[in-house]
Amino acid sequence: MKTKSFLELSDLKAVAAAAEAEALKNNWAVTIAIVDDGGHLLWLQRLDGAPAVSAHIAPAKANTAALGRRESKVYEDIVNGGRTAFLSAPDLKGLLEGGVPIMKDGQCIGAVGVSGVKSTEDAQIARAGIAAIGL
Repeated sequence: MKTKSFLELSDLKAVAAAAEAEALKNNWAVTIAIVDDGGHLLWLQRLDGAPAVSAHIAPAKANTAALGRRESKVYEDIVNGGRTAFLSAPDLKGLLEGGVPIMKDGQCIGAVGVSGVKSTEDAQIARAGIAAIGL
């Protein structure tokens, strides 16, 4: 039987704090979502001034990154490359850059999704959060 790593509350707080710090450092109003390996929402934080819709988009990006075990940008690139049929993939709604999986020992243990600024900036914030727990 294998041992499985998982995110603890202290990990969520560290990721969220680092992601928030990255956003505030750049004056970016965003929503930060953290999910477990099954895409279930564990943390949602909407910074002052973040668009209301970002509270829906950030969890969707995180969910997609966790379920797919890869950055949500991969799916955006697939669709932009002309494979529009991929839009019908079940349960993948955050097909935009900004969802980043949290990988430990080659396994996905969750993901961070950010929404509110340019997609590359969303991903930058997500990566900064993940870096706070050394992954």
